[in-house]
Amino acid sequence: MSASRRSGTTDELGPDEPERDGGPDGVGGSDLLAALLDGMDAALCAFDADGVVTHWNREAERILGWTAAEAVGRHGLAGWAVRRADAEEVEGRLMSAMRAPGRQVNEFALLTKEGGRVLVRTQSAAVRGPDGKPAGVYCAFSEVHAQIDLERSIALSEALFEDASWGVVLVDADLRPAVVNSHAARALGTGRTAVLGRPLGELLAQGVEELEAALTHVLAEGAPPAPAEIWVSVRTPEGNLRRCWRSGFLRLASPLTEEPVPLGVGWLFQDVTEAKQIEQEASLLRFRAQQLHRAARAAAECEDPRDAATVHLDFALAGFADHALVDRVAGGSLNDPDGAGVRATAVRLVRVAATPTGAPGPSLLTGAAGLPVRYGEGHPALQCVERIGSVRASIGTVPPEQAREWARVRQWPTDAVHALCAVLRSRGRTLGVVTFLRGAGRSQFERSDSIYAEDVAVRIAAALDLAGAAGEK
Repeated sequence: MSASRRSGTTDELGPDEPERDGGPDGVGGSDLLAALLDGMDAALCAFDADGVVTHWNREAERILGWTAAEAVGRHGLAGWAVRRADAEEVEGRLMSAMRAPGRQVNEFALLTKEGGRVLVRTQSAAVRGPDGKPAGVYCAFSEVHAQIDLERSIALSEALFEDASWGVVLVDADLRPAVVNSHAARALGTGRTAVLGRPLGELLAQGVEELEAALTHVLAEGAPPAPAEIWVSVRTPEGNLRRCWRSGFLRLASPLTEEPVPLGVGWLFQDVTEAKQIEQEASLLRFRAQQLHRAARAAAECEDPRDAATVHLDFALAGFADHALVDRVAGGSLNDPDGAGVRATAVRLVRVAATPTGAPGPSLLTGAAGLPVRYGEGHPALQCVERIGSVRASIGTVPPEQAREWARVRQWPTDAVHALCAVLRSRGRTLGVVTFLRGAGRSQFERSDSIYAEDVAVRIAAALDLAGAAGEK
């Protein structure tokens, strides 16, 4: 149905000229205008200088129920689209747009064909004739709630990309950032424009594969039902920074197509690194406390105190180290009444227990022959005895051959690259050293690890001291 008046009056939205074919398909100018008007998302009507309706599109028909045939040609809106009591004010404000520059925005209550009322927001502006003088007014309108929804969507988008306290990134179908807010740019260690169009691999040193897999899944399947926690390493001038981002994903599709066409993915994230680290530390502390408790209960059932020492050693290894060694001071113990330590060069250590170096299994008691271990000067175990405190050692990042030689020289299993020695103390005496060893697949020992090792060492020392006291009797 044509949205404009085709006869009887001149079309005030364009010059008065004869219709002509628009091309091989014979599309005329009026047909094209009608198609454009009917395809608009907004309702549109137009008036000539006398206030007669000249145009009425399908969206206006959808909102109010009046067809173009019923609307075009009417003088004003009174009695059919507007209550007569409101008509003078409404029409006066609409027609005043002919004499005002730019567009005017108003809100009116219009009548539907069924007699209901619809609150609409209008934008009206003058239509100029060929001579440049006002020839009428066009008015585009939409239901207020729809307009408010649109404004809210726009306001939300602007707020997300300006003031949001979490990272927001729009990723295109090629998995490259297209829009980035300030928070996300800071988290990525770069500026908002510098990140655009760059592959994620240039921004992240680790975690890229997991993140890209999540984005690809969202493009293909849609948003996941819950946020995902992704560990990444961000490239910064100071080095790689490991972070945990709690991420949510939304698939973006074009609203202008009949079938959804993916435009990319909306990625929202928060940095939860500190909370995750606190959670992991608390979980680790609970686990280690449980291990100490289980070890104490198991050791209490051992008749031989030396067996109790190996029980403590075995329970301590779980999730903590790959190997463990217990070395006893030759002769039993070293007295240190002044707490000043002893000279390590005068100390000889005898291996009394060790974990198997081949297949996994319980720790084994050794050292029946009483032969000292060939520890060289400056060995971490000897330093531990001298200082009466924990000693940490690590080979760092070196070729495998050099790492194996480092361990062999220290009389440790050849796959050891990190070591932690804790002194065995009981009744004010130094009884020996317990050494925990980690392979290349684990991180270095830290201060929290030293505290746990010292707790285990106290229990092993008490068992060995009891074994020595029993032997003396």
